[in-house]
Amino acid sequence: MNPPCGRCRKPVYPTEKINCLDKYWHKGCFSCEVCKMALSMTTYKGFEKRPYCTMHYPKTSFTVVTDTPENQRLKQQSMLNSQALYKEDFEKSKGKGFSVVADTPEMQRVKKTQDQISHALYKEDFEKSKGKGFSLVVDTPEMQRLKKTQDQISNIKYHEEFEKSKIRSDAPPPENRQDYEEQQAYAERYSQPPRQMMRPAAVAPPSAGRRYQAIYSYMAAEADEVSLREGDLILDVEPIDEGWMFGCNQRTMQRGMLPANYVRPV
Repeated sequence: MNPPCGRCRKPVYPTEKINCLDKYWHKGCFSCEVCKMALSMTTYKGFEKRPYCTMHYPKTSFTVVTDTPENQRLKQQSMLNSQALYKEDFEKSKGKGFSVVADTPEMQRVKKTQDQISHALYKEDFEKSKGKGFSLVVDTPEMQRLKKTQDQISNIKYHEEFEKSKIRSDAPPPENRQDYEEQQAYAERYSQPPRQMMRPAAVAPPSAGRRYQAIYSYMAAEADEVSLREGDLILDVEPIDEGWMFGCNQRTMQRGMLPANYVRPV
């Protein structure tokens, strides 16, 4: 009995039979699935037991591995093998003194955690021995950063109050009393602690109490900063850190932070 053709399902006779891709084909039926171009045994490419030409051969891509029971079994077997090898190495290392432990990221994290716990326990024991009953505070990098920020805020507030008292006692009264009151209300409303911000290029901090003049215009990006216009005179300058200082713009009577590389000493 003659087998059916893989495409037209009609009987295939021996004189026109092509045996390929586990099927029998008529010579005229052995063509590309997409463009129907006639193929031969040397020009075809098979995909899922279907012939294609080189142009229309389906492009294969990587797929996500299915979490089948077989894959789960292999994963569990790999974990058991790893644990068995770890135990074997541990038993071999016993009695031979200390062994070298691989400095992996996981080991570094465990070591860092142990150091923090040890440091915290030490502080706890120390505070208990003093009898002050302080709560346990871990001296982490985050706590150090917060402490440094609080110190800077306290320093800024101190200078701000000091400069305000100097302005009330030393500064001459403005010609327009209403403008002066509006300036004071604006300064009190927006005098807030400085936030973390991008700093300009570091320059040497200015000397305290000197007069400076703006060489560039600057638009304040935060409420606690002072806007500058080229030529403005800055009074009662106090250094903050490299790149920033605290002073009073004589033109606007506004006090706050300003970039040190925008001014020069007078």
